[in-house]
Formats: sequence, C-alpha cells, structure tokens
Amino acid sequence: MQVIGKVGLFGAAGAAGQVIGAALSAAGRDYRVVGRSRRALEEAFGNDPHAEIVTWNPDDAASIAAAAAGLQTVIYLVGVPYDQFAAHPPLVERTLAGVTAAGVERFILIGTVYSYGRARSNPITENHPREPHTFKGKMRLAQENLVLAAHGQKGLSTLVLRLPDFYGPGVERSLLNGVFEAAAQGKRAQMVGPVDVPHEFIYLPDIGPVVEKLTRTPEAYGRWWHLAGPGTITQREIAERTFALAGRAPKLMVAGKTTLRVLGLFNPLMREMVEMNYLLTEPVVMDDSALTQLLGPIARTSYEDGIRESFEAERAAAARADDAKAA
Repeated sequence: MQVIGKVGLFGAAGAAGQVIGAALSAAGRDYRVVGRSRRALEEAFGNDPHAEIVTWNPDDAASIAAAAAGLQTVIYLVGVPYDQFAAHPPLVERTLAGVTAAGVERFILIGTVYSYGRARSNPITENHPREPHTFKGKMRLAQENLVLAAHGQKGLSTLVLRLPDFYGPGVERSLLNGVFEAAAQGKRAQMVGPVDVPHEFIYLPDIGPVVEKLTRTPEAYGRWWHLAGPGTITQREIAERTFALAGRAPKLMVAGKTTLRVLGLFNPLMREMVEMNYLLTEPVVMDDSALTQLLGPIARTSYEDGIRESFEAERAAAARADDAKAA
C-alpha cells in the first residue's frame, strides 16, 4: 500500500502555486507552502487550514533543507525575473541538494516549452528534440537536465511537467491578462503580437488536479511529460470573445517584434521578450497523449468557459476597485 506523504510547494505564492494548493486542499491533503515572503504566503494561503506556511532563503543550504524537512514531495515553482534567467540552474541545483539532504522522495519541476526551441512540426510529443536557440531556452534546458539527472540519486525520484502558456482568473503574468483587464475596465487592450496565429493556452486551474495526482503516481517519475490545453486559438479571437462579454467591440494595441525592440530601449522586460517572440510566430503545440494514457482522462476547461471566468473575475475586481474609490 502506497503511503501518501506531505507535499511542499516551493515558490508557492504565484498563481500556479495557488491552484495546486487548492487541488491538494480539495483532496483533503495537508501541504506546506514555501516562499521568501510570509506576507505573500499569508495572503494566498492564510485561510486554508490544510496549508502550513514556511519561509526560506533559497541561497542558504540549511534554510532549504529546513523548509523541506518532513516532506515526501516537493513541487518546484520558483520563478526568477525575466532578465535573470541565468539564476535558474544554480537555484534548482541548490534546492535539489537541500531537499535530498532532507530525505525528500519526489521532486516535480513545473516547466515550459522553452527548452524545445522551434517546433519541427505540431503537435509535438515528448520525443521532440530539445534544441533551444534562445538564452532563456538554454537556461530552462540546463534546469531540466539537473532535475532529471537527480532521478535515482540518494532516494530521490524526479519528473518535469511541461505546460503551454497559461491564463485564468487573477493570473497577472499572462499574455492574455491585459485583454481581460481592458475589457472589464473599458480600456484598450495592450497585446504582444502577432495575434492571428493559432496558439495553445491552458486554463491554469486545470493543472492543479493533474499535479496532485502526479504526487501519488510513482510510475510517472524519471522522465518529462506534457500537459496540453484544449486545442489552439488565436489571441484575436480571445480578445473578440472577451470584449463581446463586455458588450463592446474590441479595441487592441498590438506590439510586434519591432515594437518590442523599440520599447526595450526603455523597458528591460520588453527587451527580454524579443527573443521569445518566435513562440507567437511559430507556436509550439503539445501532444499529451502519453500523460492521458498514464493518468486517464484529463479535465480541460474550454476556451469559451475559461475566457468567461477570467473576464468575470476581472470585472468583479474592477467593481471592487470602484467601490473602494467611492468609499
């Protein structure tokens, strides 16, 4: 009989950590959330009796080991600023050493498509070559390789779960968040283009139940997996559907690669987005039939429902902001 132990979410305060925590809580499982800021963790998880809040210093080996003490599984969600991707490999290397010292048995890295580089054809399976041509892709590849190399070492089992671009209620770091905000607030949506190429997105709350199941599926470890969205859609179609929910025609301001280069002269984030713009002109679409075969049917929120729920969340947030101003 498998013993299902406690899970720790490292880098938990972001949107992905919150949806995974919600899935663990819904399954009645106690879990630990780990981050630098207790305040951010309290805001995100303070009302969940299943959540234990722990702070850490990811630059300190003893702090990492202490944060991992007593955990069976660590889910790694630690982000770095977009212009500091070189920090990814050493950060995960230190974390792997710390969790191994603490006796953690399983380690899940939530990854991206960056490590593949350009798709040779779509959709791609896990057998597609990993040949990143961008700096960020090479850093993600190095990060993944460290995680996979740790599999079978000192009692640790590891896996990588790759996701497409995600969106959802309250997901601020998304290509689409500006669309939902603009529609809810009656403004013009600022988008990164091109916006007419079919692209794959996943509704972020859909990942929670999948990750929860992977924490108790020993046979999943030792490799990487894809989790795909419900097909492809263009950004323009998403904008049109969102503004229709607001009862208005879409008003868009689209920044392509050339515009990003110009804006990057003044804005470091925009400058860093230039090299990854190929994902909008040459999207990577994932085939996750292997994961479906392993876990069984995977629930996927349709774009229609996901767009509506994301817009309604932004409309509610806008209403609260208006009420606060009026108070």
